[in-house]
Amino acid sequence: MGLISKFKKAWFAPMSYDTLGEEFFDELEENLILADVGAAIAAEAVEELRRKVYRERLLTAEEVKGALRSILKQYLEVGDGTLNLSTQPSVVLVIGVNGVGKTTSIGKMAHLLKEQGKRVLLCAGDTFRAAAADQLEIWANRADVPIVRQHEGADPGAVLFDGLQAARARNMDVVICDTAGRLHNKQNLMNELAKMAKIIDREAPNAAQERLLVIDATTGQNGLMQARQFKETAGLTGIILTKLDGTAKGGIVIAIARELQVPVKFVGLGEGIDDLQPFDAQEFLEAMIG
Repeated sequence: MGLISKFKKAWFAPMSYDTLGEEFFDELEENLILADVGAAIAAEAVEELRRKVYRERLLTAEEVKGALRSILKQYLEVGDGTLNLSTQPSVVLVIGVNGVGKTTSIGKMAHLLKEQGKRVLLCAGDTFRAAAADQLEIWANRADVPIVRQHEGADPGAVLFDGLQAARARNMDVVICDTAGRLHNKQNLMNELAKMAKIIDREAPNAAQERLLVIDATTGQNGLMQARQFKETAGLTGIILTKLDGTAKGGIVIAIARELQVPVKFVGLGEGIDDLQPFDAQEFLEAMIG
């Protein structure tokens, strides 16, 4: 089931103007802001759209909305939208604040990759949140993949080390590692992520690596702030956008892609194990704009 059919309602408000006057462009810009694209990116996109309308002599509102989709698609296409799993094992480090759907996204990704014939191992690197490893183990069982874990409060780096060792011993294709979403201060969290990244570089120096940030589509512009912070610390390779199955708008990923040059790789569309899908920019924008 695709993006469009999963949405409960459109994000973009119906356009009330049929002619291409100032009111039309003002309403387009307002709709972009309401869809969580952000004021700066909305203004940039609409200004680029005005030039495109003049240059290509577009005449109807539908032609202009098609041109807007084209502009926003360029903003989104900033890198490879697929996972780099070119080595054995490849390592996927999944990061994000608590509550965004990080652990469930890992379970769904494991299921998706197993369906593609990959041998997947999960690593319970979030040892700080109570029952985080238990939750990940439930998803490992659902996806029917092995998991490496330790006791609550264990050193996350030690868990990751064990996971990488186990992956080599068992000839696994992919290690997907959960990480802490919160410590007692933000700097400690960022230091922990940097430490885990160094362990991967040391223990699997030739491994293909993905560092995916999970963003809750309902958080709006706060998601951009999270992405800035995590990119600086962890060197993001992609975004997973969750919770698009309700009234979420999701336009924040346009701002993230445009400002930080980080591609969206997956979207979460529900609670089921099959509800994580590869991101399709064209389908996303058709659902967003109509």
